[in-house]
Amino acid sequence: MDETVSDRVRRVMEQASVSQAAFAERVRLTPDKLSKSLTGVRRFTSLDLALIAEAGGTTVDWLLSGRTEAQPSFAARTTGESVPERAEVGQVAQRYTAAYEVLNLLGRLPELPALPSVRTDLALHIDQGRQLAEDATRDLAATGDRVTGCETDALIAACAKAYSVDVAITALPDGVNGVTWQTDTFRLILLSPSSVWTRQRFTLAHEIGHVLAVDAQDPMVERRIRPGRVKDLTEVRANAFASHLLMPASEIAKRFEQVAAADGQLGREAFARLVVEFKVSPSALAVRLGQLGLIDRAARDRLRVLTAERCHLVAGAAAEFQRQLAWAEARQFPARIADQLFNAYTAGETTLRPLASLLGVEADWLHDVLEPERKAMADSPASDLEAKDPVFTP
Repeated sequence: MDETVSDRVRRVMEQASVSQAAFAERVRLTPDKLSKSLTGVRRFTSLDLALIAEAGGTTVDWLLSGRTEAQPSFAARTTGESVPERAEVGQVAQRYTAAYEVLNLLGRLPELPALPSVRTDLALHIDQGRQLAEDATRDLAATGDRVTGCETDALIAACAKAYSVDVAITALPDGVNGVTWQTDTFRLILLSPSSVWTRQRFTLAHEIGHVLAVDAQDPMVERRIRPGRVKDLTEVRANAFASHLLMPASEIAKRFEQVAAADGQLGREAFARLVVEFKVSPSALAVRLGQLGLIDRAARDRLRVLTAERCHLVAGAAAEFQRQLAWAEARQFPARIADQLFNAYTAGETTLRPLASLLGVEADWLHDVLEPERKAMADSPASDLEAKDPVFTP
């Protein structure tokens, strides 16, 4: 016979090595209610299941379905360096995927919006990346967002709004710049904090390209992006996407003509202004100008050795450089997901634990910070908490 929710709750109780009455108290149920739930007379509420999962060190998904945590094969994208252990990356991604799991079970994950289609009639992956970037720019503009030259956090917010792509900046295994993973219910990008914010920004655009091309159905690990030195065609496409998204040909050409006309040539000061305006590395911009035939190889090689910090100093934008650097080095979490988890908590559908896990803090601390005036209610009888809970049938 197939195992039921009640059977799995019993397994949690057995592993807890406490009496049924003691377990009921631990999960804020009366012994009578727990007994009725185990026998099918009463339904477990979502709050019941969240508390039972928390007490048993398991997940609501396992209680409901018996499914263990997915352990997919990682699609690694490297440049000859060793690939991190699957478990290393999985541990980082787990707290984000667990948040999606909770929201999905609560019916709080909306249907994902459609993505642009890869133009399979374009034989070259470089051309496919360019077309995807043009489609993405159009889609983002339709929501009122401008991509070119926008702050990185604004780019993240725009992609969350248009495509439900969630981005977090969090500590990743050594040498890993980013992790991308998408399923039928979520689209996730994890970036490593970085002291080179222009590289992090290009990595973000690169990862967005993977998401839009649906390359990351298995978790995809990014180590170091080296345009022109990758052989995987999906990487070629993602690099082309990032380049065209951040440095669209028409806008680059227009601004080049304006600054060159003002200076008579593309000197370092004019080039520095373009670096600041497009928020890319001098190396990436010099390569892009060369690709578009706007500068020759000698000029490209001369300009690409400059640093982003130097360009910002030359352009009088040192404060902007420091602001971008501080943002890139700080941990960031997906605001959309955090908001949904908090809304689920305030609606009485779950505990604060999923949100605390997402943020990497203790649930009790978060409760005291968010609702200090309700701290005394933590020990209230379960009957006061479950009146409006949606239910799951065992």
